Amino acid sequence: MSQFFKVHPDNPQLHLIRQTANLLLKGGLIVYPTDSAYALGCQMSNKAGIERLRRIRQLDDKHCLTLLCRDISEIASYAQLENSIFRLLKVNTPGPYTFLLSATTKEVPRAIIDAKRKTVGVRIPDNKIVQALLEMLDEPLVSSTLILPGGDLPLLEPEAMRDMLGKRVDLIIDGGFCGIEPSTVVDLIDGVPRIVRKGKGDITPFQSSESVPFS
Repeated sequence: MSQFFKVHPDNPQLHLIRQTANLLLKGGLIVYPTDSAYALGCQMSNKAGIERLRRIRQLDDKHCLTLLCRDISEIASYAQLENSIFRLLKVNTPGPYTFLLSATTKEVPRAIIDAKRKTVGVRIPDNKIVQALLEMLDEPLVSSTLILPGGDLPLLEPEAMRDMLGKRVDLIIDGGFCGIEPSTVVDLIDGVPRIVRKGKGDITPFQSSESVPFS
């Protein structure tokens, strides 16, 4: 059975955040809360962890994963940021959005890049537990919403996650209720926002005549 931490959503216990960071640095795969839903995560260089994550969700290598970052400065190390994109991110982060950007391929592992478009998904979550963890790690987390095969919505109850996942993850963080809507995905590759997935984040700031409707 995986480890199980109850972490206060507003005042995360630093000793539990430190233990989580150490587990990740040793190759662990965790479940943790975000500002939209619970997610799976591991260290960016953890190839085995990324493979475990994909097996749990039954995702092939064509499915892009997301880098959770502390701030826009950290995103700039892994993705190309034009001035217009920087301004959009500055206004709409942190928040429940995933942005698709052109990857700086030397910095981002191949396992999380869209091989055809050379893109990467990035996200700055508005969640104190994740922010504390990212600060402790001093690097992004590879992430994917915790939706099990055959399910339409993310898992909601940490205790149920423990029963369902067993030893397939190393740690589950119970950070309280965080919703069942995944992040809204916005494609910014061509400089014109296109809504790829409508989720928790409001699409109004990104709507334009060239936006594609969600289906």
